[in-house]
Amino acid sequence: MHIGLLAPAWTPIPSPAYGGIERVIELQAGGLAAAGHDVTLVAAPGSAIPGVQVLSPLNSLPAQIGMATDEWRHVLGGLDALSDVDAVIDHSGLLGALLSAQCPLPALHVVHGSLEGELLSLYNGLFARAPQLRLAAVSRSQRQAAPHLPFAGVCCNAAVDVEEVPFRASSEGYLAFLGQMAPEQGASEAIALARDTGLPLLIATRYDEPAEQEYFERAIAPHLGPDVVFLGELDRKAAYDFLSRAAALLFPISWCEQFGITLVEAMACGTPVLATNRGVVSEVVRDGVTGFVRDTTAELAQVIGRIGEIDRAACRSHVAQHFSSAALVDSYLTLLPPMRDLRVPRPMVFSAPLPSTRPLLAGHALPQVRPAFTTADRATQ
Repeated sequence: MHIGLLAPAWTPIPSPAYGGIERVIELQAGGLAAAGHDVTLVAAPGSAIPGVQVLSPLNSLPAQIGMATDEWRHVLGGLDALSDVDAVIDHSGLLGALLSAQCPLPALHVVHGSLEGELLSLYNGLFARAPQLRLAAVSRSQRQAAPHLPFAGVCCNAAVDVEEVPFRASSEGYLAFLGQMAPEQGASEAIALARDTGLPLLIATRYDEPAEQEYFERAIAPHLGPDVVFLGELDRKAAYDFLSRAAALLFPISWCEQFGITLVEAMACGTPVLATNRGVVSEVVRDGVTGFVRDTTAELAQVIGRIGEIDRAACRSHVAQHFSSAALVDSYLTLLPPMRDLRVPRPMVFSAPLPSTRPLLAGHALPQVRPAFTTADRATQ
């Protein structure tokens, strides 16, 4: 099968830093190619994966994430380049979902985000206008949060190449925090937990966006000291080393986490996880076997002293069995065959006419949509 992958426009693959989504796409593309499939990846400039054809519609990386013009050029050019594949797997975001659903070939959009609030409203609107849309959930909890959306199934996105991850049978005694610098990610709560137990805490993350900077200056910086150390952003190799040396990963989130890749990476290193039970957490962490899962941070504080009960080898074995790169590839392949006959495009449901041409798709047949108003209608208003 010739499979096309559409990645976000913002970061090269492999990512020069940590890059959760980019790492998943890297494993997926390489794994599909190793399984004998022809793989074409549309990704940001500077991307390269052995055995995979990589195309970049943009000449250079966008100046910042979220630039609308760059995103449109990337997605339109990418879908044009993938017009001859057997199926498209889209990781690029809502725009990619909307446009890939109009393609005359099977397309599967991977939902990277928590389906609640504004994001859920956007997907509801997207499905109303593109009823042929097909989605892949990254966890059971994500699918259960929106059962009315057109999910084709659940994929194993929280996966790692276990052979690339270092394992340590013992730790260096510190607690680790690796996550975004945002209130819902729990860095402040991790500091409180570490200080309650008297164990040092090392924090590895970045804070580039204004909201992240404000949170860091207000809730994190005042509490830094010899026992709470901020390391900044780490690349993947350094992040693995950081996790492998930790006594435990603290994950006291307050939002509905749907991805869980950090949890899997920590356990692959042999590092237990202490996490609040939100979203995908209980699907990934086996309570009492690979860490402890509790409803509140207060309850987590009561079990930090039990870290030594967790067998670090059992943590790695759990990942090798359930969250390997092979499991990721197999989960997607099970969803693609049923989609191969879905090749008849249906027009989007809009109340205004669509443009008759798109520069990057010139020469392709576009669906015709009846105008919402005729000249006669306007004359009578």
